[in-house]
Amino acid sequence: MSQNLIPDLAELVDAARVVSLPLRTKFRGLNDREMLLFQGPQGWAEWSPFVEYQAEEAAVWLAAAIEFAYQPLPPILRTGVSVNATLPAVATEQIEKILSRFGTFKTVKIKIAESGQGLQEDLHRIAKVRELYPSAKIRLDANGGYEVEQALELAKQLVVESVPLEYIEQPVESIAEMAELRLKLEELGVKIAADESVRKVSDPLAVAQANAADVLVLKAAPLGGISTALQISNAAGLPIVISSALESSVGLSMGAHLAAALAEQEFDAGLATAALLAGDVTRNPLMPNDGAIEVRRVEVDEDLLSTFRAEDHRQDWWLARLEQCYKLL
Repeated sequence: MSQNLIPDLAELVDAARVVSLPLRTKFRGLNDREMLLFQGPQGWAEWSPFVEYQAEEAAVWLAAAIEFAYQPLPPILRTGVSVNATLPAVATEQIEKILSRFGTFKTVKIKIAESGQGLQEDLHRIAKVRELYPSAKIRLDANGGYEVEQALELAKQLVVESVPLEYIEQPVESIAEMAELRLKLEELGVKIAADESVRKVSDPLAVAQANAADVLVLKAAPLGGISTALQISNAAGLPIVISSALESSVGLSMGAHLAAALAEQEFDAGLATAALLAGDVTRNPLMPNDGAIEVRRVEVDEDLLSTFRAEDHRQDWWLARLEQCYKLL
């Protein structure tokens, strides 16, 4: 990011509000989602790299937040974005309650390959979703948690059971493994989508150039902002799914503007995750309605910022992190 586009650190620190939002269900091992919010000339932005991320990666998220708060948005081509429901790696008896919060939907993204769980638990979760929502399309997200042979075994079973599978997202960790698996999945008619292989590598186009994916999952914050994500989308030449990283409605708003700026929206976006939060920073959250969310800026509520204000030592941690990452911009 050009230095003349970056506000002074003191300005960001003065505007910073650190919150901890409770989750309805443990997700990604978390019970609460911490984040730092600030307001710029264009509106509120969210900076929420997961706490285990190193400074270099977190700085990319900071660049995205600054762009969203300080730079004009690209033109949007639609005022609503169709979204999928998201199911954490929960026990089958919890599935109906969790998915009911998403209202009407056509697609369910199911988390699989959770640490401490096995393939059979993943298959039981998929089967229960199919039982409850027989017309829903299924997409799976392994977050790189499988080995090649595990992912292949899962895919074969799903093909035998005629599961209406859109794709398996990041089934394995490395781009080389993705490329190897894609050749095998292609024979089964199963598509593979890349997420971490786009946002956690030095070259986000490497996975496309290696023919290691059929679909790219793009998240605005980890890629450095809407502008960069659009450049990747245009250069990749693959279908795109816009997704989120368990953000507040402020962060989801950035994702919605990215999705609305794409020439086409072939796949439902993973931007309905406000339904997984037990608290938000706005009185008018970006909740899904009839399978879509609005494309709009979010008005942050001061009372809610106070309600969910993080403890003092967490405030200090985030402000120190902000200073560290700012120096890397």
